[in-house]
Amino acid sequence: MTMLDDRQTAAPWPTAYPQGYAVVDVETTGLARDDRIISAAVYRLDAQGNVEDHWYTLVNPERDPGPVWIHGLTSDVLEGAPLFPEVAAQLSERLADRVLVAHNAAFDWSMLAREYARASVIAPVQQRLCTIALSKELRLPLPNHKLESLAAHFGVVQQRAHHALDDARVLAEAFRPSLHAAADGGLRLPLLECRPLTEWSDSPVTPRVGYQASYGARPSWRPSRKRPSCPYPNPGRYEKDKPLMQGMRVAFSGDTSIDRELLEDRAVEAGLHVATSVSRLTSLLVTNDPDAATSKTLKAKSFGTPILEESAFTHLLRDVAASSKGSSPAPSSE
Repeated sequence: MTMLDDRQTAAPWPTAYPQGYAVVDVETTGLARDDRIISAAVYRLDAQGNVEDHWYTLVNPERDPGPVWIHGLTSDVLEGAPLFPEVAAQLSERLADRVLVAHNAAFDWSMLAREYARASVIAPVQQRLCTIALSKELRLPLPNHKLESLAAHFGVVQQRAHHALDDARVLAEAFRPSLHAAADGGLRLPLLECRPLTEWSDSPVTPRVGYQASYGARPSWRPSRKRPSCPYPNPGRYEKDKPLMQGMRVAFSGDTSIDRELLEDRAVEAGLHVATSVSRLTSLLVTNDPDAATSKTLKAKSFGTPILEESAFTHLLRDVAASSKGSSPAPSSE
């Protein structure tokens, strides 16, 4: 078969696929909601994954840089870097009208959404694609879902791991053959909606001990946030057209317009139990994308757990019914 014959018999490119992509990587001071971006890189790709251009910037986080042993960016290096509001327009120009692609895209998007919210700017991102989810859809024979494993599978050489520009380059080079494999197989891309934050409240910054001294001990850089146990027993599942009741177990999945921790805090203040997973005891799942194939939505549907959108949930939060069984601590299985 000639090359011409091969081109003529090749499957047509799926018309439902996006017209452009922005492959993104950010390095941060940590993983918590009050952590900041310290560098960002974007590779713009056309509809078939070909590189159009790339962009990179340092960002002054106005705080300690966090795990220097990972990203290598010290306070001295970042001191003269621009603040995020000063680069937001340049970044927006590269993200606009494109699907955001990242490895563990939920993290990169959440960090970007928070930075945009702090800067009082709306992020121009409507959809994201996680290359971990795509590799699972393609059933790639990877030993794990690290970026280095995906790169090795496609023969892409990493030069500077945890450097935003090189990580974005590596991901762009690995994404193109993944995209073509998906197109050849007629796969639906695992696209998820991105909801910019419309309400944001900075939480107090947890002091980090040891960053200014020796890094030999490597302190924890993801501060845990343990809430007190819900003082009310679980009254069971939420019933349509009835109020929420204190003690109900609520799980959240996907992007929310209100910052997730702020929304969870409001649920706790109303007397609800915030669950980290979905089980048969979960009273309801709150998600803006009930059709997303996340573990929580799939479990909720299999268990018959009620599902509410964020707007309906926040409306119900205004008037939560008091527990009818007192305030003795309920046993927790989640």
